[in-house]
Amino acid sequence: MSEIVAFCGIRCDKCDTFIATKTNDDVRRAEIARRWSKQFKAEFKPEQMNCAGCRSAKGPVFFYCPMCQIRKCGMEKGVLTCAHCDDYGCDTLEQFLKMSPESKHVLEGIRKTL
Repeated sequence: MSEIVAFCGIRCDKCDTFIATKTNDDVRRAEIARRWSKQFKAEFKPEQMNCAGCRSAKGPVFFYCPMCQIRKCGMEKGVLTCAHCDDYGCDTLEQFLKMSPESKHVLEGIRKTL
């Protein structure tokens, strides 16, 4: 599977939900829901564990994606990722990157190639 990066820098191709969707793996979906419910102290259901990537026009997106302000902004601006945005490092993105340093690493790597 080739590298697929969300607007925010999440590596979709390494995301358990993305992989479960691509492989149509209900056992994996149930395991992810259990793990994420514990990790994020919120109830996740196996049927929510479907995503073809937040930039997908044809497939399902994770249930949070329609509410995601980073995704909304990226789609409105028509950028490939936040790394490609003239406003890179905006407050919304920075708040997310505090919780996901690996995503910041991905985006910084992309910026170095631009």
